Amino acid sequence: MTVHVREFHGTGAVVARARRGAMACLSGAMAEEQVAARYQAAGAAILARRWRGAAGEIDLIARHGDCVIFVEVKKSRSHELAALRLDRRQMDRICTAALEYCGTLTRGLLTEMRFDVALVDDMGRIDVIENAFGEA
Repeated sequence: MTVHVREFHGTGAVVARARRGAMACLSGAMAEEQVAARYQAAGAAILARRWRGAAGEIDLIARHGDCVIFVEVKKSRSHELAALRLDRRQMDRICTAALEYCGTLTRGLLTEMRFDVALVDDMGRIDVIENAFGEA
C-alpha cells in the first residue's frame, strides 16, 4: 500500500510540474504576442516568430525600415527579475543565430541589425531595451 502512495505522489508531482511548464510556455507565448503587437504598432513588420536556426531560437524578428531587429522576450513577475534571466551565453547564441538568419537575406551580413530585449511583467507591462547587447 505504501508503494502505491509513493507512486501516486510521484506521479502527482510530475503532473504538477508538467502543468507549471505548460503554463509558463503559454505565458511566454502570450508575452511574445504582446511584444509583437507593440512593434507592429510602432510601424515594424514581424518577419518571424520563434525562428530556429542551427545556433538556436530567436523569439521575434522584425523589420523597421532597413533595420532587422532581433528581439529576446523575457517574462517574469517583474522587469527586474525578467532582466536577470538574460546572460552573456544567451546573448552570444542569439547573435550567432541572427548572423545565420541574415545570411539568408539579400544584403546578407551587410544587413543593418539591432538586438532588443523586451521585458514583460505579470501585469503585462512591457519595457523594451533597444540595442540591449551593445555594452554587454
